[in-house]
Amino acid sequence: MELTTLDWGIIIGFLVVILGVGISYTRQASKDMESFFLGGRNMHWLLAGISMVATTFAADTPLAVTEIVSKDGIAGNWLWWNFLAGGMLTTFFFARLWQRSGVLTEVELIELRYAGKPAQFLRGFKAVYLGVFMNAIIIAWVNVALQSLLVVFFGLSNEMALLYTAGAMVLAATYASFSGLIGVAVTDAIQFVVAMVGCIALAYFVLCAPEIGGMAGLKEQLTSHNPNILNFLPSIGSSESAGTTLGLTVVGFFAYAGFQWWACWYPGAEPGGGGYVAQRMMSTRSDKDAVYATLFFQIAHYCIRPWAWIVVGLAAVVLYPDLAVGDEKLGYVYAMRDYLPAGWKGLLLVAFLAAYMSTISTQLNWGAGYLVNDVYKRFIKTDKDAKHYILASRVSTVGLMVLGLVISNYIDTISGAWGFIMQAGAGLGLVLILRWYWWRINAWSEISATIAPFIFTALIWGYEAKYQTKVDFPIALILTTLFTTCIWLIVTFLTKPEPDSTLAPFWKKVHAVADGNYKITSSSFATNLKYLAACWLAAIVMTYSILFLTGKFVLQEYGTGAALAGLAAISLYFLNYFMEQAGLIGDASTTVVALEDQNLTTSIPDSKEEKQDNWTNLNEDFPDKED
Repeated sequence: MELTTLDWGIIIGFLVVILGVGISYTRQASKDMESFFLGGRNMHWLLAGISMVATTFAADTPLAVTEIVSKDGIAGNWLWWNFLAGGMLTTFFFARLWQRSGVLTEVELIELRYAGKPAQFLRGFKAVYLGVFMNAIIIAWVNVALQSLLVVFFGLSNEMALLYTAGAMVLAATYASFSGLIGVAVTDAIQFVVAMVGCIALAYFVLCAPEIGGMAGLKEQLTSHNPNILNFLPSIGSSESAGTTLGLTVVGFFAYAGFQWWACWYPGAEPGGGGYVAQRMMSTRSDKDAVYATLFFQIAHYCIRPWAWIVVGLAAVVLYPDLAVGDEKLGYVYAMRDYLPAGWKGLLLVAFLAAYMSTISTQLNWGAGYLVNDVYKRFIKTDKDAKHYILASRVSTVGLMVLGLVISNYIDTISGAWGFIMQAGAGLGLVLILRWYWWRINAWSEISATIAPFIFTALIWGYEAKYQTKVDFPIALILTTLFTTCIWLIVTFLTKPEPDSTLAPFWKKVHAVADGNYKITSSSFATNLKYLAACWLAAIVMTYSILFLTGKFVLQEYGTGAALAGLAAISLYFLNYFMEQAGLIGDASTTVVALEDQNLTTSIPDSKEEKQDNWTNLNEDFPDKED
């Protein structure tokens, strides 16, 4: 593909701006590790929320949606739409708790919640497993996606495409290593806006193409060959696609809708929160900001992002009907190549670079936090000053970049790897959820829940090899979840609970219980949980309503869209009411947490200094446990 001078000017200008903005936050990020990895815990909820959704928008995402739509129609997106329930669970039950915890990383929470050598082992193991192993796979996957796009877009060899990808990664690593999380978040916001503008523009130009004839022409051509391709809901009861609509067996539907969202660990959709989502929640200036940021993320993730991609995916079915099986995702790239005018090609390429760099910069900053805070500082060099750890953080960022590039050479097919990741984490999610509320969970619970899925997955592989058969993913997911749950429950009741000296400070810190009583039986605590559950249900209904009404308006089905708008408005009203009752809406300086019969009120400090004083006083009441 030939790019004009205007295209190149847009690309170069964007890269210069992003690098400049990122580096401009170097001084702010260099104060201490809290500034480098959490932006000083003073991030506005909107910036944190945009940063979350920008990170989930990777270079491969539009291509993946195009492939899904081509194979299974609009309904195929339920393969990821089903995660909304888990995301909203995190929003209302866990976002406040993550922000109150005061930890620097997700895995640091382990030693706040658990005690002794098992907690130390689990923290170190998960820091390496998530921060290095899993992180390298994610980075490599995103690298391979951008590399594939460049091969098609410019006709490059794989080697040259990898070289250009390495250049983009070096740029992202440069500003991420200088600016820390605050610079990453600000550039995320810029990159997300640019990426969405580019994707919406592509959808517009494709619809205006003579071969398509607008939305009416697109619908006519699609339904004449595939009458069910525009269905929003999958066909339940068959494993075969019905007229290019996702078909699910009853067991498959049960696995996706009833198990996957809470049982499986998955990057960006961790049960109970985790990864870069938890990092953003912890970076906000108050516990309410953490809730608002995560709520915005869920709505934007499911309602704002997908429809421009879906439109192009539907158009690609008409424009490129002869794409080979497995190459359906390339329809998106071909549409960019064939239907964008000068200038817009450069902007779309910038959109993909923006999506790529927002994901890479986040993964590098997040992974470096694990390596430095939870391995290097915790177990190797425990008494150095802030400047030393900031330098170590920057070195770790570069090291993860190099590792990701190396792993990229060995990634051939990632879809099977993602299936393995979900199955190998099946059942762990319930422990990650319950550890916040059930005092009986201990370090051995989480250790056994981490190991058990791998054991059962190995047994499934052995069964498949012996009998030359294939266990369907939904069945494997359900069986692995049940096995893992049985194992960790048995281990939990065969081992001792954590000591009071660990549990009481944890409950006081994250649940704002004045006396640290972790065996809470008060009616007000149950009432608060009921309001949070009502928020969860109302938010799910509202978000799905917005998702579908947006789709109906895009498809020019205004009557159904208006009805869905009414449902969205009603659910918004109830969501607002229940959030008020749960203390999530009100005076910005206080949060009412109805955890005790005397209606305890905890004040959320307005300033960083006041917040630090409060944590200092809390730590004086409950000293850190000895190793």
